[in-house]
Amino acid sequence: MDLLIAEAARALATGDPLAALKGIALRQDAPALALRGIAMAQLGDLPRARELLRGAARSFGPTNPLASARCIVADAEIALVSRDLGRSLQALPAAQATLAAAGDRTNAAHAGYLEARRLLLIGRLDEAEAVLDSIEVGALPRPSAVGRLLVVAGLSIRRIRTEPAKTALEQAGQIAERTGIPSLSAEVDQAVRAFEAPAARLLAQGGERWLRLDEVEALLASDILVVDACRNVVRAGAIVVSLGTRPILLALLRALAEAWPADVSRETLLKRAFRAQHADDSHRARLRVEIGRLREALEPLAALNATRRGFALQPHAERNVAVLAPPTEDDHARVFALLADGQAWSSSALALALDVSTRTIQRALEELALDGKVESFGRGRACRWIATNVPGFPTSLLLPVVGASV
Repeated sequence: MDLLIAEAARALATGDPLAALKGIALRQDAPALALRGIAMAQLGDLPRARELLRGAARSFGPTNPLASARCIVADAEIALVSRDLGRSLQALPAAQATLAAAGDRTNAAHAGYLEARRLLLIGRLDEAEAVLDSIEVGALPRPSAVGRLLVVAGLSIRRIRTEPAKTALEQAGQIAERTGIPSLSAEVDQAVRAFEAPAARLLAQGGERWLRLDEVEALLASDILVVDACRNVVRAGAIVVSLGTRPILLALLRALAEAWPADVSRETLLKRAFRAQHADDSHRARLRVEIGRLREALEPLAALNATRRGFALQPHAERNVAVLAPPTEDDHARVFALLADGQAWSSSALALALDVSTRTIQRALEELALDGKVESFGRGRACRWIATNVPGFPTSLLLPVVGASV
């Protein structure tokens, strides 16, 4: 490695891209292209950065697979920041394997952290945790170590485990401060603010109050019958019944839980579940069918008692009842929850994260744009969406979680 390349690499490691560019800005050889790409990424010109890194990978070619793998990892990191979660990240596992086989422990560990971060973004928590466990933590440079701890915190927050999340954020802040990189410290500070802000609303016996994440954790660990409208489940202690694919049952149960211990009229239930303004015999028949289904689903936790007006929820074991509601219940709240991280997302990345069709996401984005909540820039595949106003509360309870380990 020549002297200018070595100096540029050292400057980039300390977060000084302008110093790195001084000696290599006009060079076209593969190592210089790779370092210029990283420098442009640090300066925020992500399209140019990706162009340079891909050019470097082509220049290194099959004769230098180790250098090509390093370029692929750098490109993957930019793809994550750009919320390009599709093809651009497919080569990451192979690049990590190449780096590990060549003995490049630092970049192999960094590639593993990036893969865990991708899996966290799309809600595959178990897989992300497995990847984190396989990383050689001691091989990570300080900035990557901070990123890994933010992923650990993110996993804990999604699983509503506050103490591990708090510990990871504290450690991330300490390491970020030692790096002297302002953007890294700012990223940790943003994560801490989100962690400490109110996370959900508690609706119980006609009242409403905001809960922090630790209070949500305590509520879910209690014996209270909780209708969790954030994760679309009902739970009490260790018993959890999912209603994620049964929105009508969830709407009926939430109406009953909000009114508990009082009953709810049939007319109100019809409006909440079916949006029926004027009930007829077909609506009433459908309500009877859905109430029967809800009774069956709730059998481990509660009964539904018919009253003269309608129905009442009767939890087993004389439990209290509460509803855990998300901070916002606007249409397309889950889409907005992802955009609230302040990054620019493509519609395809949003569809991948929420496991829905791209067309469904596009309709949601169009409606949010009409309401002035999101805006786009770029065209075609380069089109990205951002939230116009990032809410002052975390959205972790609305973010995707794939699998049963919640």
